Amino acid sequence: MNVHSFQQYKQESHHISMVTCYDHWSAQILGESDIDCLLVGDSLAVVMHGFDSTVHATIEMMEMHVAAVARGAPRKFIIADMPFLSCSKGLAPAMEAVQKLMQAGAHAVKIEGASHQLPLIKQIVEAGVPVMGHLGLTPQSIHNMGGHKVQGKKQSDAEKLANEATALETAGCFSLVLECIPTNLGRQISESLTIPTIGIGAGPFTNGQVLVLQDLLGANPTFTPKFLRRYANTYETILSGVNHFHRDVVSHCYPCAKESYK
Repeated sequence: MNVHSFQQYKQESHHISMVTCYDHWSAQILGESDIDCLLVGDSLAVVMHGFDSTVHATIEMMEMHVAAVARGAPRKFIIADMPFLSCSKGLAPAMEAVQKLMQAGAHAVKIEGASHQLPLIKQIVEAGVPVMGHLGLTPQSIHNMGGHKVQGKKQSDAEKLANEATALETAGCFSLVLECIPTNLGRQISESLTIPTIGIGAGPFTNGQVLVLQDLLGANPTFTPKFLRRYANTYETILSGVNHFHRDVVSHCYPCAKESYK
């Protein structure tokens, strides 16, 4: 898959699958999977580093994880999040951040928001770097939004999001993530754009779907948003496995003779 595939997939009604991953070992598995593309999200600040929000992700943090994923899945199309405020410090610092992510192994960057980001997005695209947009619930603005809430429920807010989606397409975005918006709005925006939309909590009518790997594998039993479907229960599997190892160690069952060197 490459950046042109996104447009082609939408034209052919081929829904795009995207998974968020952060490290080499999981990227190796995803590299052998049928998943279309990988997102190295700034949610790594929460999932991998234990912070309470994505605002703690830094460009150095993103650069390190992008490089690990790129080494693990060299044949996958990789999108990297531009972290908190990296797009709001001026053109030069933003372009430097883009350069670091692309040289680390990303094939595109993702930027949250519209309005104030449009000039920068145009500049990045003109510089030859593909940009994925992100509207709806934008975690970097979570404090301004008053928490993790569905966006676009009011008519005025829905109209604003629809207009921003069109503006992002005009600015040159090759695709657009829609997060936590009503189903009808997800459908409206998806049908109005020529670029594909990828939803997370945006209903079944977007042109693709994205979930965090750990979430879809059931690694955190306390994370239960409405949009999440678990495809495995790795929390119980891993907990059972390590407890089994513990029992074998304390009972002297491990290692046995065949697991030891003569």
